[in-house]
Amino acid sequence: MIVGIGVDVVALERFERKIERTPALVERLFCPDERGLHPRSLAARFAAKEAVAKALGAPGDLHWHDCEVVTAPSGAPSIKATGSVAARAAALGVSRWHVSLTHDGDSAIAMVIAEGEG
Repeated sequence: MIVGIGVDVVALERFERKIERTPALVERLFCPDERGLHPRSLAARFAAKEAVAKALGAPGDLHWHDCEVVTAPSGAPSIKATGSVAARAAALGVSRWHVSLTHDGDSAIAMVIAEGEG
C-alpha cells in the first residue's frame, strides 16, 4: 500500500551557486557520506530529501541528517531514515522506500514512494 508520494525538482545552477556561496550549507543538509559527492549528485539528494518530507506529509519537525540517500547493494538509490524521519515514517506505517533520481539539462529530479504493509 502506498503511504505517500513525493517529487522535487532542483535547479542545478542555482543549487551550485548556493553551495559555493555558503559552503556550510553542505554540512547542514547532508550526512558525512553524502558530502564528498559532485554538486549535481548533491542536488539530486537534496531533491530526494525534500521528496521524502512530502511523502511523509511535510511535517515541519524533520531533520536533514535524519534522511540519507544511500546506494543499495543493487546500485539503486535508497533512503536510510533515522531519528525524526524514522519516527514519522513508523507512525505512518512506512516499511519500504522507492527512490528515483535523475539529472537532465539544468535540473535534478527525485521521486520517492513511501510504502507500507497496508
